[in-house]
Amino acid sequence: MAKAYLVIRIKGQADVPYWANTTLNLLKLEKKYRAVILPVKENTEGMLRKVQHFVSWQEIDLPTTKELLDKKGRRSGYKKITAEDISKAGFKTIDELATSLSEGKTNMTKLKPLKPWFALSPPRHGFKRSTKRLYGQKGILGYNKELITLVKRMM
Repeated sequence: MAKAYLVIRIKGQADVPYWANTTLNLLKLEKKYRAVILPVKENTEGMLRKVQHFVSWQEIDLPTTKELLDKKGRRSGYKKITAEDISKAGFKTIDELATSLSEGKTNMTKLKPLKPWFALSPPRHGFKRSTKRLYGQKGILGYNKELITLVKRMM
């Protein structure tokens, strides 16, 4: 049973309807290639289904969470996360923070000195599937079983 989702905004800001933009902003996905880790709840699943034509998501595992925090985790001023930031957020180590995030016990918005999102790059060697279709229709949008491999190319 999934405890947390990794959600990435795939589509940019142009031509996004107001209702979808509002939902994406609530999810902290203001820009293209931003990623967030969200605990699995009924309302988050509803929000994800609502904006499935703009984002891609999958359950996240501990190694990926740790790698995201190591490589792409930022604090105010866009500096890398330090041990001091982790202790300010109320955790002893980055492993403890990664475990808490991947098990859905905490979310990034509650961790004060840290940014609530990860800024990823476009994937190396491009997308292998269409960015205009849902996963079931040979695309990458919506619930995507191969998202973790894509994220590794985006870090």
